[in-house]
Order: sequence, then structure tokens, then C-alpha cells
Amino acid sequence: MRFSITSFILTILTFFSMLSLAAPISEKRDVFVPPVLEPAAGAIWQKGSTETVVWDVSNPPAQITNKIGQIYLRSVEQGIILLDQPLATDFDILIGQKEVTVPTDLPSGEYQVVVFGDSGNWGPVFNIVD
Repeated sequence: MRFSITSFILTILTFFSMLSLAAPISEKRDVFVPPVLEPAAGAIWQKGSTETVVWDVSNPPAQITNKIGQIYLRSVEQGIILLDQPLATDFDILIGQKEVTVPTDLPSGEYQVVVFGDSGNWGPVFNIVD
């Protein structure tokens, strides 16, 4: 197979045009990591109850990467986030709190709330009971 000068030049031009398409976004965005305040360490949630998750939004950056929030539970015993059972989704991360219903089909035990926006923030360990 012959490689002509024309093919070589076209290959180089294609490479540089692809680099220009991959230019970085000029608008700077920051990752927002608000600490989870509630439930507090040692709190007790009863299965089926309505509880409020609270996180600190007092110092958000000017440009947040992802403002759409999600809340999940993390089982301390299993060491996993229960991604198949979101407590809340599609809310503005800057509201700072969200009411959730505690699932009834979880085993009693130690859990953490995880608030996702553009990061995952784990709260302190608390208990879910019957």
C-alpha cells in the first residue's frame, strides 16, 4: 500500500481539526461538596416515616458543575450505596433540604445518607429501625 504526500497531509489536517474540537470549556465550573447536616450521627429513622435530609449550602461556588440533586442511602453493614432505591431525585441541590420517605423494605441497621449533585457527600452514621 502506498502512502502519498496528499494522504499524509490530509491525515495531519484531520488530526489538528480533531484537536480543535476537543478544546476545553472556557467557562470555569466548580465541584460543590456541601456537608450533610441531618440526619445527625446517632439519629433514628423509623421505616415508613417522612424525614428531612439537610445539607449546608451556605458557601456554594459561582459555577456548579451539576445542580440536579439525588439522595440515596448507604448501608454501613453492606458497604454499598443503594442505587436501586433513590430517596429523592431531580431537585435543585441549592435548596439545602429535602423530605424523604424511609423505605419499609430495608433491614434495620446503620446507614448514611448520600447527597449527589456533582459529587457524593456521605452524612454521619444513623440507624433505621422497624
